[in-house]
Amino acid sequence: MIFSPLYRKEYKSIFWLAYPVVLSQLGHILVSVADSVMAGRIGTVQLAAASLGNSIFTIVLVFGLGISFSITPLVARADGRKNHTRIALVLLNGIFLNTLVGIVLFLAFWALSPYIAYLNQPEAVVRLAIPYVNVLFFSMVPLMVFQAFKQFAEGLSLTKQSMFISIFANVLNVGLNYVLIYGKLGLPAMGLLGAAWATFISRVLMALMMGGYVLLFPRFARYLHFMRRQNLSWAHMFTMVKLGLPISLQMIFEMGAFSFSAVMIGWIGARDLASHQIALNVASVTYMMASGISAAATIRVGKLRGAGDMKGVHVAGYSSLVMGALFMAASATLIILCKDLIPLFYVKDDAAVHALAAQLLIIAAIFQLSDGVQVVGLGALRGLEDVKVPSMISLFSYWLIALPLGYGLGFWLDLGAKGIWLGLFTGLTFAAVLLFFRFRRFSPR
Repeated sequence: MIFSPLYRKEYKSIFWLAYPVVLSQLGHILVSVADSVMAGRIGTVQLAAASLGNSIFTIVLVFGLGISFSITPLVARADGRKNHTRIALVLLNGIFLNTLVGIVLFLAFWALSPYIAYLNQPEAVVRLAIPYVNVLFFSMVPLMVFQAFKQFAEGLSLTKQSMFISIFANVLNVGLNYVLIYGKLGLPAMGLLGAAWATFISRVLMALMMGGYVLLFPRFARYLHFMRRQNLSWAHMFTMVKLGLPISLQMIFEMGAFSFSAVMIGWIGARDLASHQIALNVASVTYMMASGISAAATIRVGKLRGAGDMKGVHVAGYSSLVMGALFMAASATLIILCKDLIPLFYVKDDAAVHALAAQLLIIAAIFQLSDGVQVVGLGALRGLEDVKVPSMISLFSYWLIALPLGYGLGFWLDLGAKGIWLGLFTGLTFAAVLLFFRFRRFSPR
């Protein structure tokens, strides 16, 4: 069945949609990877501070991304129906809503950042993490503007432009990291804070470039006629929030579990937290690449649903799941082969960090298949605008299974960071199985 001509045709469609999104999504996580690698070259405490800061920022990031993800299925469905007016209204209201959400997230979490000191983390780590994460919160404003234009274009199956912009921004981020962290070109060495400002500058340019593409490219001229204040609609924005909020909650339940696992590992010590950051960086890279396939599934399923082709919905969803599973199986093999080499890129002279990170990478490799199935399953369900039950599945899998089990294994059975990661593996597996059967239920042949 999965090798039939119909499926082979769908694999091609998904691939050409997915690979630009893969590289674009990868851009979000490579920012923190670059920060971690270059901060780790300064010292273990700096790497631990990057881990703590990024773990907290991830919760804010995924909430904003979840709201923005509502744009894609709405545009894809309207595109399937050839409803250009609806597409234009989603664009206008999506830009306004995303910008507002970015500002609110920045102000709210900037005010809350001093409370990081109460998370029982090493004092030296907290002292570096708070100013670092405050600048990252500020970067949410341009990032949400970028996301509004990006998700709009992807809803129209235009995925390459954001890919090119993300690649440019990441190259720029690495260069700015080098200049600002280490103090090059006559500038003072800013350390970890320099990495945060490099991220902010890169995201401002991303917003300007993606916005310029949509607003100035002739292909979108038919939609710009509706870009007027009187077409702003609280009803349209409420529809986006109604769809996007469960997506945000689902992502928070998942990413928040990984972030809280970093807090728990921080209770053990800075070296364990640094090791966790190495393994999490690698797992996050493969996750974000699989989320590109997930985004392609959302686009295809949403468009086919809008066109009334439910058999096509079934084929698109299952094709995406197969591709996600195969990709993550290849990723798992690569992680196992490179488990002893990867930590050397982060920390130069700390054998204890190298050894623990290698062990955590083995666990990360084992849960790749589960991670791929659950993230692609979520994307297919978003195309069906089924978001509430998947968010509850995430709450159950991560906060009622993964974290309690990880805590028990880590602290009661004294397995430390390895026990916490085994808990995460179990939660991911539960989520993958439940989401697979959820999609199967709603996509009958």
